[in-house]
Amino acid sequence: MPPLAVRKILVQVEEIFHDGGPAPATPLRRGAVLAVIENPFAGRYVAEIQPFMEDLRPLGADMAARLLAALGGDPAAIEGYGKGAVVGAAGELEHGALWHNPGGYAMRDLLGADNSRAIVPSTKKVGGPGTRIDIPITHVNASYVRSHFDAIEVGLPDAPRASELLLVLSMTTGPRIHARSGGLAAADIAGKDGLR
Repeated sequence: MPPLAVRKILVQVEEIFHDGGPAPATPLRRGAVLAVIENPFAGRYVAEIQPFMEDLRPLGADMAARLLAALGGDPAAIEGYGKGAVVGAAGELEHGALWHNPGGYAMRDLLGADNSRAIVPSTKKVGGPGTRIDIPITHVNASYVRSHFDAIEVGLPDAPRASELLLVLSMTTGPRIHARSGGLAAADIAGKDGLR
């Protein structure tokens, strides 16, 4: 494979002080890091694409570290995560699926085995410049914790171009503001299977 060609990286963080009700003791921080890279498979069908996942691992580690730093640098403060990809029009959806492993494990490795038992939820789509995508968020240790079901909408006005991939990682520091829809509470996680 040719060297990974990164065109740009964006880190964004939002801080939520309230959502129409009482202010929480600590504002919720939600962040995402986006990387725009050249898609080495654009414009043609390639049967064997899995080796590209290894090429993506260093980028995933760099993106996860940038995002964690922007959210304060403490792995223990991260309670939610997710990932996604937008594939430019000359690519195929399967090219975005190559981000599952390197993107997810980059965050899980950074957060540590005791703070990343749950699968990292993901989404992907094909689209052109300006395409927005909702990145699903769930609790880092138990996917069934309803208070942490969330999404972060991201996108870039000039990406992805037809021959590019837009790769995304996201993290949050807590549940939705004023979460009160019931279900498994974060305090009640058993931590055995990544679900409950």
